[in-house]
Amino acid sequence: MTATGEPALDRSVLRRVFGTFATGVTVVTVGGGEPHGMTANSFTAVSLDPPLLLVCVEHDAVMHEALVAAGRFAVSVLAAGHGPVARYFADRRRPLGGEQFVSVDVHPGEHTGAPLIDGALAHFECALWNAYDGGDHTIFIGRLLDARCGEDDAALLFHRGRLSPADRDPSGVAA
Repeated sequence: MTATGEPALDRSVLRRVFGTFATGVTVVTVGGGEPHGMTANSFTAVSLDPPLLLVCVEHDAVMHEALVAAGRFAVSVLAAGHGPVARYFADRRRPLGGEQFVSVDVHPGEHTGAPLIDGALAHFECALWNAYDGGDHTIFIGRLLDARCGEDDAALLFHRGRLSPADRDPSGVAA
């Protein structure tokens, strides 16, 4: 039991149960002097008027401080073939700053300067509109500055801890 008398829930069980809900996969980016990118599946539309979306970022993630400092961010919705890109931006061992974008095909957002992933299904550029406490994450609300669709292709999905279509490395072995 927790201090409030509610049942304590095991994190690993919660992760498994939450993972039953398939989500799209995005890369959230900020530009400027210290550009940064992060894979995120906690993304959704919030409002059409005004046009708002949200992303959730863990408090201890590098992106948390980077997004607050930049005040603007972009979201690239990944296509089915972007599995390696999703894994790369989820890897905390990748280089920081502009160097992390050297091996990824990107172009700068017109309104934010944030790197946008080439070939993404959609790109959103946002000004930080508000932020809310969400437990171990912050819920960042962005007001859309621009939104564009890319290629009509299948989406990269995250379900039960795996990317789909098949989360496989080039040798065909499940990751």
